Amino acid sequence: MVNISESVKSLDKIIIYKNAAKKLLRGFFTLGVHKSGKIFVGKSVHISHRASIFCGKNVKFEDYSEIHGLSTNGLHFGDNVTIGRYTEIRPSSYYGVGNIGYGLEMGEHSSIGPFGFVGCSGPIKIGKDVMVGPRVSFFAENHNFTNRDVDIKYQGVNNKGITIEDNCWIGSGVIILDGVTIGKGSVIGAGTLVAKDVPQNSIVYNKKSRVIRER
Repeated sequence: MVNISESVKSLDKIIIYKNAAKKLLRGFFTLGVHKSGKIFVGKSVHISHRASIFCGKNVKFEDYSEIHGLSTNGLHFGDNVTIGRYTEIRPSSYYGVGNIGYGLEMGEHSSIGPFGFVGCSGPIKIGKDVMVGPRVSFFAENHNFTNRDVDIKYQGVNNKGITIEDNCWIGSGVIILDGVTIGKGSVIGAGTLVAKDVPQNSIVYNKKSRVIRER
């Protein structure tokens, strides 16, 4: 059920298997979601609009995550995808107000760490073997604001979408804005704001801290 390192002690293995079995049982009784195999569902996970959610094998929704399926293209999770604790996936308003968002695609063996936010009103596509750290935010939407005679709230939005290609590592606290493509094999350092495309096999990080003056 779970591949555990040989260095883990027997008692710890029992605890791990016990917790995994609970999540597996919750996954078995999670009805309405399209499943290609078993899924693992943590405690207090909220899954809505399940008919638009498609899961491969061994997909894991960790404790307190929120998976909001209301979207035009659905949420598609490949085999062995993990969604971390307290992570929110939101393509649309909870109440269906305004435009219905596009949705999300995640390739196999990719993961999003705890406390993530995935605003997939525009299309978000995450490739295979992508590691997304904790507290990473995706915003596939921008508010229109060119007309100064109309409040920004009422000018609508535009969506270009976000693409993360295969084999990328997105560090903790990264913010990725609409219209961005991060090329295959790239590394984005912790705390970076990504507002433009990143070429393949790049390392990107905000400017390092520098000494302003001595005490």
